[in-house]
Amino acid sequence: MSRPPSFTPPPGVRARRLATERGEFAVLEADAVTARGKGTALLLPGFTGSKEDFLLLQPLLAAAGYRTVAVDGRGQYESPGPKDDEAPYAQAELARDVIAQAHAVGAPVHLLGHSLGGQIARAAVLLDPSAFVSLTLMASGPAQISLPQQQRVKLLHDALAVLDMAGVWDAIQAFEPPEDIDAGDLDEGLSDGEDLRRRWLSNSPAQLLATGRQLCEEPDRVAELAAVGLPVHVLSGDRDDTWPVPLLDDMADRLGAHRTVVPHAEHSPNTDQPEGTAHALAAFWDRLV
Repeated sequence: MSRPPSFTPPPGVRARRLATERGEFAVLEADAVTARGKGTALLLPGFTGSKEDFLLLQPLLAAAGYRTVAVDGRGQYESPGPKDDEAPYAQAELARDVIAQAHAVGAPVHLLGHSLGGQIARAAVLLDPSAFVSLTLMASGPAQISLPQQQRVKLLHDALAVLDMAGVWDAIQAFEPPEDIDAGDLDEGLSDGEDLRRRWLSNSPAQLLATGRQLCEEPDRVAELAAVGLPVHVLSGDRDDTWPVPLLDDMADRLGAHRTVVPHAEHSPNTDQPEGTAHALAAFWDRLV
């Protein structure tokens, strides 16, 4: 997940509830500031992340002519979900949520998923590509996460078996001081700070367990996605410990996708280098207008 610099929406970005046929979701929305809007982008955060991970991108994309809607998925931060039942967090169920969100904001949309969000976005496209203009996979790979990150997911799974969310947070703080945190999905953003703690505590444990398992077991579905024929953008930083950059390069080749490597960015280019990331996103979408 990303470490947003703030949880307070900047001017031009507003918080609201998005009503869909599958329930309500918390979103942050920013309208295009140009006279003629170029389209809408639906932004999906990663594991343990939230819609605030895109706050730095949204004003930049608005200036480039794009309306953006960043969403907390079911069981993430401000979108409630069951705390003890993992069934609603099956990947196919989360993908159906995304399709419903797209229709609610005005499909077809440019779909972007960061990390876990990219794999959920891919599943949504495979279910109903007609809801989308394009797909951007941001720091999101072809199959399961790297072995070190799988080990971290297992640690989280084991911790949630014996501790509540507050206890897990305290354990993370005790065993991984902020200065030792790197860019992995489980690590980044879990430093001290009341906003980050509140976000962590608001996540559904069942959602974390179910989606963590998905990250460790996701099959390679690149050939299925390539067969859909939707324009795809593979974007990452120049260093990534969750899916190594050469693996992302190979996935882009297999997809025939547009490829962007953002310099001086790691697993969260959306917060590491928002200007370069926003420029690359708008340039890709502009090709499709």
